[in-house]
Amino acid sequence: MGLVKTLENIWKIEDLRKRLLITFFFVVIYRLGVHIVLPGVDPAALETLQAKTSGGILDILNMFSGGAFANASIFALGIMPYISASIVMQLLGMAVPYFQKLQREGESGRTKMNQYTRYLTVAILLVQGPAYLGGALGQAAPSSWGFFITSAIILAGGSMFVLWLGERITDKGIGNGVSFIILVGIIARLPHALIGEFSSRLASQGGGLVMFLAEIVFLLLVICGAILLVQGTRRIPVQYAKRVVGNKQYGGARQYIPLKVNAANVMPIIFAQAIMFVPIAIAGYSTEKDGFLSSFMDHTSVAYNFVFAFLIIAFTWFYTAVTINPVQMADELKRNNGFIPGIKPGKKTADYIDTIMSRITFPGSLFLAMVAILPAFASYFGVSREFSQFFGGTSLLILVGVVLDTLQQIESHLLMRHYDGLLKSGRIKGRSGSIAAY
Repeated sequence: MGLVKTLENIWKIEDLRKRLLITFFFVVIYRLGVHIVLPGVDPAALETLQAKTSGGILDILNMFSGGAFANASIFALGIMPYISASIVMQLLGMAVPYFQKLQREGESGRTKMNQYTRYLTVAILLVQGPAYLGGALGQAAPSSWGFFITSAIILAGGSMFVLWLGERITDKGIGNGVSFIILVGIIARLPHALIGEFSSRLASQGGGLVMFLAEIVFLLLVICGAILLVQGTRRIPVQYAKRVVGNKQYGGARQYIPLKVNAANVMPIIFAQAIMFVPIAIAGYSTEKDGFLSSFMDHTSVAYNFVFAFLIIAFTWFYTAVTINPVQMADELKRNNGFIPGIKPGKKTADYIDTIMSRITFPGSLFLAMVAILPAFASYFGVSREFSQFFGGTSLLILVGVVLDTLQQIESHLLMRHYDGLLKSGRIKGRSGSIAAY
């Protein structure tokens, strides 16, 4: 009855109801577009492409596009070119003075940064589109220049349209549009993967059903670990000095600064995954054995997982350094007459916060990397490649993070209008704006 009452409360809030319906409408448009095949592509020959994407890193790329990659859809390139462009722009913001200046200009600077990101996205699409047509489609695509040029334009337009849908979900819908687009693609693959794993276990000899139940239990444990990773915090006590203004007294109360164990959330794993797609572009989306590159085309190989884990740890430190500014936090505390007990205000406070962040970021990055490479271990123990993607990695962390963010958005609307939240035991903690920035 509690769930029914909560759904009734959600439906009563007009603004929330409109946002949910708009989000559903845009998701339906996206899922319909995933099944619209490029004009001129032979549907019968698509079986070759689908066989290519049934395993390896191409399967991960297909997951990000919600299955559009294997369907030769107008949305085949998905949202990853935009994420790649965002990575480049954030790196430029760290190294190039002009972009550093834009980041400090507030809303006008962010508008220009977003504009440059879109330009770079189009440039990436104009490179990836021909690579996809010439490499992945192979014999399924006509060899005429007319098809090549028009299809490259359609692919670029389709990817930018997906980006537009994501932005509309952010503005008019429930929020976190680009994240939500990726989430929809992941969830769309879950029923097929679950049924396929269940059927394969039933067909196997020697306790197939017991193994399937053990897999589900382990998957639930991994999900719980991912939730703890997203929500875990370290609280720093802060004391505010007493101030008397007129007849009123302000301050004096002790509060806490919540520092997240994984402040970067899922962004490092998405950044690292985008970098790991580079061997695909170099190899021309070919699945042929090619020495060094072949090891990076297989997401279960030792070389792939070692580099993937290293990139995740590195990006976790980098993104945390970008998003968490200890000096700014120390200055804000000083301006508000706040201080950390036993620590001098100013530089000492900034150094203390930086030390705490370093101590909690390192184990957080290791745990994030461990969760990211779990699909390789799941495949090693006999789990099908498609279902093993949900045992960790990008799919699980995005799923957990975006779902928590969405539930937090809904709960905020409920509490704002004096309704009970989604949980009686406490507030839902989202990711506090990691990938939501996109």
